[in-house]
Amino acid sequence: MAREETTSVPVSSVERKVLLASLVGSAIEWYDYFLYGTVAGLVFNKRFFPSEDPFVGLMIAYSAFALSFFMRPLGGILFSHFGDRHGRKRTLVLTLSLMGGATALMGVLPDYEAIGIWAPALLVALRLIQGLGLGGEWGGALLLAVEYAPKDRRGFFGSIPQIGVTIGMLLGTLSLSLLSLLPDEAFMSWGWRVPFLLSLALIAFGLWIRTGLDETPSFKKALGAGRTVRLPVVETFRRHGKAVLVTTGAKVVETAPFYLFSTFIVSYATGTLEMDRRAVLNAVSLATLVATVLIPLMGALSDRVGRRKLYVAGAVLLMLYAFPYFWLLDLRQGWALMLATVLGLGILWAPVTAVLGTLFAENFSTEVRYTGVSLGYQLGASLAGGTAPLIATALLRAFDQSSVPLAFYLMLTALISLVAVAFAREARGRELDG
Repeated sequence: MAREETTSVPVSSVERKVLLASLVGSAIEWYDYFLYGTVAGLVFNKRFFPSEDPFVGLMIAYSAFALSFFMRPLGGILFSHFGDRHGRKRTLVLTLSLMGGATALMGVLPDYEAIGIWAPALLVALRLIQGLGLGGEWGGALLLAVEYAPKDRRGFFGSIPQIGVTIGMLLGTLSLSLLSLLPDEAFMSWGWRVPFLLSLALIAFGLWIRTGLDETPSFKKALGAGRTVRLPVVETFRRHGKAVLVTTGAKVVETAPFYLFSTFIVSYATGTLEMDRRAVLNAVSLATLVATVLIPLMGALSDRVGRRKLYVAGAVLLMLYAFPYFWLLDLRQGWALMLATVLGLGILWAPVTAVLGTLFAENFSTEVRYTGVSLGYQLGASLAGGTAPLIATALLRAFDQSSVPLAFYLMLTALISLVAVAFAREARGRELDG
């Protein structure tokens, strides 16, 4: 009874500001990051990685997409070291600036026809900078929310940065959907650049919000007690090596299906299934909107039932959905495409991503929490997320466009994460710094 009364306490003005800062920054970062993933299957494979074989151009574009994921652990180590030693706030201002600058430059980058081999080289370089910035951004945005949260509302608070993922994606997808109304020649020439340039305005707003914040209570407590460590990454592996492995494995089913449902689907539906581009983008947009509504509800539910129970339920449902998802897509009908995407990305993925961040944060102590959650999260994203569209495209080619191997691949990601989360600590209702 006491716990239910606590969770009904209104959010204070300070907490509202913290949640807004966490949400806005996360949304902007993911808006920047997802633009590349969506445009890769529509524009970059033709304008920056031209090839006589469309498959080769698409594989090169997705390879650059995957390559940036391997910069994310490096960014996680670099920026989380600063965040664990000098504070979350300063680090978040730096990561936001880095991501925004790289995205805006993509919007003005000449294509292959204009500057030859320099076009893909510069595009890949900017994509790597995006990966570096995002590697440090997510952990800081998460801790900003979780370390300010009352102990009985951590699940809800920790789900707010995850809404930033879907809002960022929604903004990127909707902007491209609107610009897809342009004639193909105009869209391919300049229309796709507009969302990248809009990033500048979003970054300015995000920086204004974040610079007005104070440090988190958990970090100030650790700093005051002299509990910061000289080399957080070394201390993380020495004291929390198991937790790093758990977070890396638990990330797999959250990230691989997500990029199949949101990024790979664009090239698969428009290329293999020969469906309309706008129909695909609209399906992803609606699914993302549904997920945005469900994520905070799932986060609040985890404050009552626990993180692990909700996570396991979501992972099992994603495993069972693997074959029905591709069966629906292979009907090549607009309604089936919409239903498949909303069920997968909008509903079944929501409980997993909603509790992921809080579950991670509760498994690390304050002095290495930024490093621990960033490292595990970004390693999992690198191994399973960035490679997902690449692996799926290769499987299609190897098995004569059959979706059966893709379904087995989706099931494998769920199995890996279910094994990993069995070793995670459930800390619902406990003090974060206890």
